[in-house]
Amino acid sequence: MEVDGLTEFDVAESIINAVAIYKRLRSRSRYRSQRTEYLYVIQATNLDGVMVYSKGKLTREHGEDHFYFLISAKRAL
Repeated sequence: MEVDGLTEFDVAESIINAVAIYKRLRSRSRYRSQRTEYLYVIQATNLDGVMVYSKGKLTREHGEDHFYFLISAKRAL
């Protein structure tokens, strides 16, 4: 994020403005309780019109959906 000059707010704004999930990736690890985990790619603009590419995972906790995004968000080309 720092290399591309993005802040956490830029990433959060782009996720809020997203209309769809761009891609779903399968991630596997033998160290997790669930062997298969899905990561979601979101490409959307923030309020300044900068296209941001971010990855994260959706989870359901206590009946509510949560999206955890990774800090590796960057400007989309």
